[in-house]
Amino acid sequence: MDIATTAGLPDGQAAPGSARRYRQAGRWRLAVIVLSALALFVLAGAVAVVGIFETGLATLLAIVVEKLSFGYVKANADPQQARVLLYLRLPRVVMAIVAGGSLAFAGVLMQAITRNPLVSPYTIGVSSAAAFGASVAIMFGVGFSAAGLYFVPLTAFLFALGCAVLVFSMAWLRGMGAQTMVLTGIALMYLFSAMTAAVQFVATQEQLARVVHWTFGSLNGIGWDAVAVAGLALLIALPLAQAKAWQFNALTSAGDDVSRSLGINVAMLRGLAVVLSVVVSAVVISFTGVIGFVGLIGPHVGRLIIGSDHRYLIPFASICGAALLLLADTLGRMAFSPTVIPVGIVVAFVGVPLFLHLILSRRSEYFS
Repeated sequence: MDIATTAGLPDGQAAPGSARRYRQAGRWRLAVIVLSALALFVLAGAVAVVGIFETGLATLLAIVVEKLSFGYVKANADPQQARVLLYLRLPRVVMAIVAGGSLAFAGVLMQAITRNPLVSPYTIGVSSAAAFGASVAIMFGVGFSAAGLYFVPLTAFLFALGCAVLVFSMAWLRGMGAQTMVLTGIALMYLFSAMTAAVQFVATQEQLARVVHWTFGSLNGIGWDAVAVAGLALLIALPLAQAKAWQFNALTSAGDDVSRSLGINVAMLRGLAVVLSVVVSAVVISFTGVIGFVGLIGPHVGRLIIGSDHRYLIPFASICGAALLLLADTLGRMAFSPTVIPVGIVVAFVGVPLFLHLILSRRSEYFS
């Protein structure tokens, strides 16, 4: 891709032949995104009716239509099936889509501002900080009666956000460099991991079981309130990042100096990307626990299929992450039914071979 197009200049300023080919490629990429979104929608419907208590697609559609019509269209479905779909299956399926999309979205932004394809939202210590926050909440239960069931997610979110602010502040003092952010984040990640281990060391058996289960990452017990919060965060963050897609293109392809010469405020762009990626990933982690690899693999799968133009990569990588987490959760539910394997474990088993395949199959300079 030429610098004129990548940096955000109009197609007319590029060579006519390259501009025409670029427009054709853009239409193809847009078609891939639309078809992938439709395929994800169909997959979600198929997954929602699969389980120990099986239902049909017709029942699912009838219940969804009834809810969307505010009760004007009656589903006439079995009450038990309706409860299973509305309060167990659908929240879990939608949260898998939102969580996977959020983590992959955050991974794209982090890889763009660091120009490092091996970076994920967890690299700056967000997951470790959230795990420590949840461990402290479970261990001591400070204010548990006031915050109720939301105390653990709220504490995990605040610790994750605090870690990101600390990394951001230290990087800002050092000139907002990508390398500073990554190194600071890695240091804090080890620090919070050690503190989490210390909490586990002194925890009771019951507390230890809860902490370990939270660190596995799971979609068990997800309700519509959690889906609404995580979905709202993603819906706000996506358009804001999409509006800066050209600037991300310039930063990843040309570097900081060229981007500044084009009028891009690199420090402000990095700050916005860090805020958006941290907020969406911290919200997800606070409800689901630590789910790794999605934020790392989703962007790579997106680049492998659709290329590195962030106008298309941001939405498509989110779709890839959503599909990956949805499939992993379904596998965890069905593989040893009725035992449910936490999705964080399944993602690791699926993600590591896939990531190794990507490393071996991609061009060597991509990972250089």
